[in-house]
Amino acid sequence: MRYRKLGRTDIEVSVICQGCWSIVGKDMTWGGNVLDDSIAAIRASLDAGVNFFDTAPGYGAGESEEILARALEGVRDDVVIATKVSPGDLEPKKLKAACEGSLRRLKTDYIDLYQIHWPSKDVPIADTLGAMEQLKQAGKIRAVGVSNFGVSYMADLLEAGRAESNQLPYSLLWRPIEHEVQPQCVAGDISILCYSSLCQGLLTGKFASADEVPAGRARTRLFSKDRPQSRHHEAGCEKEAFKAIDEIREICRSINGPMGRVSLAWLLAQRGVASAIVGGRNAAQACENARAGDLELSPDVVEALSGAAEKVKRCIGPNCDLWQSDSRMERA
Repeated sequence: MRYRKLGRTDIEVSVICQGCWSIVGKDMTWGGNVLDDSIAAIRASLDAGVNFFDTAPGYGAGESEEILARALEGVRDDVVIATKVSPGDLEPKKLKAACEGSLRRLKTDYIDLYQIHWPSKDVPIADTLGAMEQLKQAGKIRAVGVSNFGVSYMADLLEAGRAESNQLPYSLLWRPIEHEVQPQCVAGDISILCYSSLCQGLLTGKFASADEVPAGRARTRLFSKDRPQSRHHEAGCEKEAFKAIDEIREICRSINGPMGRVSLAWLLAQRGVASAIVGGRNAAQACENARAGDLELSPDVVEALSGAAEKVKRCIGPNCDLWQSDSRMERA
């Protein structure tokens, strides 16, 4: 397993991060998980060298934080825990109470990386950062991060202060951040943490066509606006996406590498990326994800993979929001 510095801090995180959204008992997107499998996934990640775990109060109404605390009992000081503050709790007084709630559920007295889950159009970023700094001075958190901050909110952030990371949707099939946000982060030494790193399972090769993808996952802007749970008004690019998946599959076969592992290795080769967040739901998935932490691709393979997905990148454009045409990641 490789490790990288988080922003300008001295915190070292594994290049594979165990994502803890899919470990909750019930969830619209993932369908829910069995508790024993969730705990086994976290412990298998630990055994494989993963030291970085990402959760949020919004994942199962706090259940994800509670499961993570149970799985990490006895090893707290050996790991890096990232959690988030929800959009409705960004006012200073609410933020401090929300932090205390996460500390209680996580059964810890400090959070390594405390992230703003979504930017707010109503609460000035300077107010939120000020409250975060107070939490930092009190020893409640070690570092401040943001999540889902597009180029306009990043400009606000950089004017008011800084964050050590920006957690964004980024994968071989979902590359809008490359247009503007990635250069912003690289220039500011702000680590990119990638969620939906396997594009919600598409990059494992498990789905042969768009119609095989469960409705909870087929609601991103890759898919047609006519899909049942869609929240956008675009035609999508299903044909282009699955053509790219076929090409990626062939490249992986040519180097004898599992598609998911190779896709994660491609992501880790991109500028500014510190860690890829992957949601293993059982021990086997967690172990397979962790193996990508040791895989380094040749420049030729990285270029070939990028080329395979180039039409999808052009189709999606610079809007980083996975789900909505009117992006919540940008100021109106």
